[in-house]
Amino acid sequence: MIVVKGKVKVEIKAPELSAILKTGPEGVPLFPAFINGQWYMGDNWQDVKSPIDLSVIAKVPRLPGNVTEQAIETAYREGRWAIRDMPGQRRLDAFHKAADLLDKFREDFVNVLISNAGKTPSAANGEVNSAIERLRRLDFDVKGIHGDYVPGDWSVDALESEAIVKREPIGVVLSIVPFNYPLFDTVNKIAYSAIAGNAVLIKPASADPLPTILFARVLELAGFPTKALAVLTIPGRDMGKVVSDRRIGAISLTGSTETGIEVIREAGIKQFVMELGGGDPAIVLNDADPKWAAQRIAIGIYSYAGQRCDAVKFIFAEPNVYDQLKANLIEELSKVKVGDPRSPDTTMGPLIDEATADEVIKATQDAVLKGGKVLYGGRKLGPTYIEPTLIEIDKSRVKDLYLYNKEVFAAIAVLVKVNDLDEAIELSNGRRYGLDASIFSNDVSKIRKAARLLEVGAVYVNDYPRHGIGYYPFGGRKDSGIGREGLGYTLEHVTAYKAIVYNYRGRGVWRYS
Repeated sequence: MIVVKGKVKVEIKAPELSAILKTGPEGVPLFPAFINGQWYMGDNWQDVKSPIDLSVIAKVPRLPGNVTEQAIETAYREGRWAIRDMPGQRRLDAFHKAADLLDKFREDFVNVLISNAGKTPSAANGEVNSAIERLRRLDFDVKGIHGDYVPGDWSVDALESEAIVKREPIGVVLSIVPFNYPLFDTVNKIAYSAIAGNAVLIKPASADPLPTILFARVLELAGFPTKALAVLTIPGRDMGKVVSDRRIGAISLTGSTETGIEVIREAGIKQFVMELGGGDPAIVLNDADPKWAAQRIAIGIYSYAGQRCDAVKFIFAEPNVYDQLKANLIEELSKVKVGDPRSPDTTMGPLIDEATADEVIKATQDAVLKGGKVLYGGRKLGPTYIEPTLIEIDKSRVKDLYLYNKEVFAAIAVLVKVNDLDEAIELSNGRRYGLDASIFSNDVSKIRKAARLLEVGAVYVNDYPRHGIGYYPFGGRKDSGIGREGLGYTLEHVTAYKAIVYNYRGRGVWRYS
């Protein structure tokens, strides 16, 4: 069993951040929501637990319906104009200042990511770095806001006219943040929505809302127009009325496929950008270096305990490389130290909750019942802790697996021997998901074939899939989502085209017979 070194506590040291907090019963800090430009405490509180030991580390308000309504109305009536009328350079200045403040308050954000999301210090620091870089790269997004000029002299019907085609903000964007990158996804979604001139309603993950709340405070300190931002601490099951609200013009969601389907069903006619379920395949061909492939794939399996949309869940390997790859994968996974993420020697921390750990056991048992063999792991080490797990199964049974048909958000992967690249592509494309894939090979022709035929949003060559700050666009096909996120690639989903047509007929501007 995992030994946890002392009860988890949340301590915010920076006075600029702690100023918004209060102390509740038994010394538990109360983190407010941000509504109508003010910090809202309320009377009804919901617990926030640490996945490290499942202790209550904070409380956030459960918003009543009338307060949520006020937040939407303020964003629609005031906030969208406050941000739209703010010169773009000042929006950039506010976000760049927010980046500086994130760096200044790094220690507090790292500690919150460790205690509330169960990240190791290196992973938490990495997420803070990504958030800072995302804010500083907003200049890339600005380039995509420019419009077009369309002359009318190429159509008989349009002669003596011309048009300016511009992009303008959609108005109010609802951003729904997942638990696995609570800081980065908050920063990313607010940044690309607001730089385009939209007000943002942000719904943090109920499991780890603290990074989102603290970043809202950073934006307040940075001079962001406060009426253009609201943090809605609402359980997902109570979001139906919000997503269907006609004052919301676009929804940005990162989450499960099931959540995405439900949101689309309830939202009505809106614009969407959604990164949904994944669990990526890695294809290893005979000419690949099995040691290098194993090292990269193993990281893709266990990084943040496999709680990543782009985590590797299937490895399809050709016969000549299979046995050595299998041995190397087992060796790499055996090096992983599972434990309290606050311990310096820990490689992999906890899963976000007990239910996910139980699902890993369920998926492992299902695979064994269908002829699979556990090569490594497959055990719970505590309520929220599992071993990284590798399962071998014959290709004839892989499509029957629970793991093949549903994304299990944890460090668990399936190894399958295939005859050739065509078979690997067929098994990869057979899943309902199509987020990313990777291929390990030195054969350019086969790499190009895989890149052309794999039904995914991105193909990584000789590396495991990783989205990072979105320098390269990411997003999925099929049940893995709608649209793309990334530097400059998301603006089309949170803006609308408008054509302004000027008619000069009879003004003597054009001379023709």
